[in-house]
Amino acid sequence: MQNLTAKLQKIKFVISDVDGVLTDGSLYYGPDNNLELFKTFNVKDGLGTRLLLENGIQVALLSGRDSAPLRQRIKDLAIPFAQLGKLDKETACFKLMQEAGVSAEETAFIGDDSVDLPAFAVCGLAVAVGDALPYVKENADFVLQTFGGKGAFREFADMLLLAQGKADSYQTAQGFLEKAKKMAQ
Repeated sequence: MQNLTAKLQKIKFVISDVDGVLTDGSLYYGPDNNLELFKTFNVKDGLGTRLLLENGIQVALLSGRDSAPLRQRIKDLAIPFAQLGKLDKETACFKLMQEAGVSAEETAFIGDDSVDLPAFAVCGLAVAVGDALPYVKENADFVLQTFGGKGAFREFADMLLLAQGKADSYQTAQGFLEKAKKMAQ
């Protein structure tokens, strides 16, 4: 755990997969086979995103898919970086790190499936959600308890803020109110 804490203290940038991390991985087909007319996101993950951003930790979303609901969520949460429709997550991570001005050692990636393994390999901290596939968990530095779409991102956000001495922003009323002035979930 001490090694994990040391890694967490260096993190300045969190890149998250979307389907299977911020959602439960379900795909919804609507009339005329229009894919993903809606997505279900967990409000806890939204608040975790805003807490990270308000505490100076940059956030990016990296998804193999692109959809209008995802673009709206990015806008609603004011997430500054995103790569959508990208299956080559290694290259996309390098591009996001460059845009954010951070090193690999300062970057964490949260994923759940095979497509995320290249991102695990190039980021300083690889994190798997609780219901990630077994071989993904084996390649992670840390496995969350929470499943994707059920608050896993928030679990990681809280861990990261705690390790960096910023837990007050979610553990106390006054600390939260100071950060909440700028937030949207």
